[in-house]
Amino acid sequence: MTRIPLSHAEEEARLRRERLDLSIAEMGLSVRTTNCLEETGILTVRDLLNATPRKLLGISNFGEKTLEEVYASLESLGFYRPGHKTASV
Repeated sequence: MTRIPLSHAEEEARLRRERLDLSIAEMGLSVRTTNCLEETGILTVRDLLNATPRKLLGISNFGEKTLEEVYASLESLGFYRPGHKTASV
């Protein structure tokens, strides 16, 4: 079987899809944070990105510190809040 190399854009799109489908358990979040999210049906990065901060803060035992933990983990995966993108090296 001959492999056809993907273009840079296609490779970026594939990697983005993989990151979106990453389970919450694989994000490196604390056990408590992971449990809070999973108990409310937020199971993937995609689910997490679709949840508003208001919805997240409405979860029992989920406060501002937990929200910051989630944002930091998302940023490590390349997902940034508007106006909060860090400088790339």
